[in-house]
Amino acid sequence: MATDIKIPAFEATPIDGIPKIAATARESFQSQKTKDVEWRLVQLRKLYWALTDYTPKLQAALKKDLHKPPHDAILSEIHHLIQDLHLSLKKLKEWVKDDKNLDYPWTFTVLKPRLKKEPLGTVLIIGPYNFPLMLNVAPLIGAIAAGCTAVIKPSESAPATAMVMKEMIENYLDPTSFFVINGAVPETTALLDEKWNKIFYTGNSTVARIIAKKAAETLTPVVLELGGRNPSFVSKSADLALAARRLLWGKTLNAGQVCLSQNYVTVQRDVVEDFIKHLQASYKEFYPKGPKASEDYARIVNERQFDRIKNMLDSTHGRIVLGGEMDRDDLYISPTVVLVDSPDDPVMKEESFGPVWSIIPYDTLDDAIKIVNKVDPTPLSLTTFGSKAENEKILNSVTSGGATINDAWMHGGIATLPFGGVGESGTGSYHGRASFDCFTHLRTIVEVPGWMDKLLRVRYSPYSPTELKRHLWMTGFKPDFDRDGKPISGLSYWAWVIFGLGGPSAKGALLRWLVLLASAYAAFFQYRRFW
Repeated sequence: MATDIKIPAFEATPIDGIPKIAATARESFQSQKTKDVEWRLVQLRKLYWALTDYTPKLQAALKKDLHKPPHDAILSEIHHLIQDLHLSLKKLKEWVKDDKNLDYPWTFTVLKPRLKKEPLGTVLIIGPYNFPLMLNVAPLIGAIAAGCTAVIKPSESAPATAMVMKEMIENYLDPTSFFVINGAVPETTALLDEKWNKIFYTGNSTVARIIAKKAAETLTPVVLELGGRNPSFVSKSADLALAARRLLWGKTLNAGQVCLSQNYVTVQRDVVEDFIKHLQASYKEFYPKGPKASEDYARIVNERQFDRIKNMLDSTHGRIVLGGEMDRDDLYISPTVVLVDSPDDPVMKEESFGPVWSIIPYDTLDDAIKIVNKVDPTPLSLTTFGSKAENEKILNSVTSGGATINDAWMHGGIATLPFGGVGESGTGSYHGRASFDCFTHLRTIVEVPGWMDKLLRVRYSPYSPTELKRHLWMTGFKPDFDRDGKPISGLSYWAWVIFGLGGPSAKGALLRWLVLLASAYAAFFQYRRFW
């Protein structure tokens, strides 16, 4: 990576210019140009070249903001976006097609019901500092694919990346449709005063509540991508060396500033000491000269976050079994593991959002599940290392936004799979097809023929009991279950299986009979030629 790359000094967008920018984005959407699929594809292709051409500058900016290694800048940010872009470019023409494979009574077939995919409009994307490129541009990909215009507000805590991203988007994408607004709380407040068709926020729950409350004033839908006190389970059935290696990686990437990384690990009491030994071995393998001397280890984003994490360590009642070194001048906190004996310990009660995590022993799996559901019943991520039966029990007993078996948050590392939280960890999802869906309105459309009015007699006054009876006969169904909710499998059930040709609905049965009769008709005339 070149060392002479110049990063523009951070400059906030003038607040009095924000209303005009929002209005321009709305006017661009109202021009209807973004509904053209080819226009969207052109913007996505340009974004690909923007990321490709700006890779060195983005690496330099991420290095400046977070001391992020160039390797990680590629792997966890730029290439992640390239993969997401590739899927959208490949599949967009298929995604935008009307959906005609719908469920409805067969009597409505002539209405040709369909779902039309329409863009929501002009959207606001508010991003965080930990992955300041990927977590801003990934939702932008979905907005472009869906046909929306967008304004991005990056985090001021990653100022270098914010400035480079602004320059990149202004140089490559449609200048009337996509904007980057830089600044802090005043600029964000000014943006929230504008009317949006959707707000996409990634960050903490405190700010999420402010955004959701403000959005509610104008009934603006929101997507909230938050965090949580993510648990991990390690039982004596696990490969302890592998679990230690993978969990240590998950908490050292980006110096642990990953919303998906584990906040604590419940470890079966019998193997706690062995697990710690494997952690220490992996630590030495990853950083032979120590993390501070390694070019592969990032730093905490700023002093405020450094102090917050340090306060957690200063107030813990647990025992530090790995790491613990800190240097405020360098914003350095080593990967640190604390052995605790209570879920009420300070390092358990707060999301560390850094390289600090705790180990809490458990005796039975039920005990571990109780701990997890007490600490945070709806975390963003869950990871588990155990037997197949143990893993299944954990997945069935603990709710989370996503989960990974036998690794650290790998479900979030696949750029094209849906990603999102649940409960306190957020609402909504994106990445891949889910990003397109996130910014798309499903518009139900039917077309009613003029000649059908006689069949619609049931809805007109004066009401006719005869017409109502006919309508209910044509559109109703006979339950295949009794009053206790149990399936019926008597004579009528088998009669339906036979005469309904296995179809679950009258519509399906009718279509099967039509196919059967047509086939029989064709076969009859085929054999008749030989008579």
